[in-house]
Amino acid sequence: MDEPLPLADAQHFIASHYGHRASELTLLGAGEWSRAYAFRLDGEAVVVRFGAHGEDFAKDQVMASFSSASLPIPRVIEYGRAPQGYFVVSERCYGVALDDLDETGMRAVLPGLLKMMDAIRDIEVSASSGYGIWTPAGIGPHHSWPDALLAVADDRDRIPGWRKALETSPTGAGPFAAAYTALHSLASVLPHERHIVHGDLLSHNVLVRGTSLSAVLDWGNALYGDWLYDAAWLLYWWPWYRAWANIDIRAELDQHWQGTDGIPADLECRLRCYQLHIGLDAMTYDAFTGRHDNLAWNAEQTLTHV
Repeated sequence: MDEPLPLADAQHFIASHYGHRASELTLLGAGEWSRAYAFRLDGEAVVVRFGAHGEDFAKDQVMASFSSASLPIPRVIEYGRAPQGYFVVSERCYGVALDDLDETGMRAVLPGLLKMMDAIRDIEVSASSGYGIWTPAGIGPHHSWPDALLAVADDRDRIPGWRKALETSPTGAGPFAAAYTALHSLASVLPHERHIVHGDLLSHNVLVRGTSLSAVLDWGNALYGDWLYDAAWLLYWWPWYRAWANIDIRAELDQHWQGTDGIPADLECRLRCYQLHIGLDAMTYDAFTGRHDNLAWNAEQTLTHV
């Protein structure tokens, strides 16, 4: 992972870039690929993020044009080059991370969360092309959705050496191989659905105020593919959040679909396939970062879908 811009350098950049228009810069937090600071620009509360991967910030700018009441995405004010990489300034949205809600809070916000996922599904994508993690120009790198999923076993620039790290980890490569074989057997029968998929709807990327969503953040992992992938994301990661153990998220999803467009076709196969992919992808990242406890958890979780 790349080292995000430290506070002193961020202060220097903002002061030199905006001058007297900027004030009160403070650290908000650091994610896996960027570091965020709050400040005031012309009196408005904003956030600046610094990171090495400018395409992630450019995708946030693209997605901001689709913001709506059901899908609140912060307005991007400026995006460009910065020391050690790139920066993006956006309006500041306030709220509690979805991840930090207790059972009562999650039950209250679930209807809005499911409506938000519908809003992502309904975004028009006819002017774009391809499948998988798309570029800011709207181009996915793969010719088909199965190809995009099966590429989880490939080498990737952001996590170099993950395969060797997996092989030498306490978990080993066995669970990955078994899950990948199952994914390969299922992928060929998947529908050729093509929608925008957020691809990371937890990890503090959704903010909540009261019973409503206040922001959907970080579109760097957004894909072109089957919209059910975001539903599978919730299903896969739900057991990680012990506070939500009494909420049957699958039943909530089924009830929502029955009340809107009906139960999707080939639902079980699609959800199983995407949960396999989510687990495989998590294993590659855990191996790369050396998070062996997480790797063991994800291996066990993924194998439940083999």
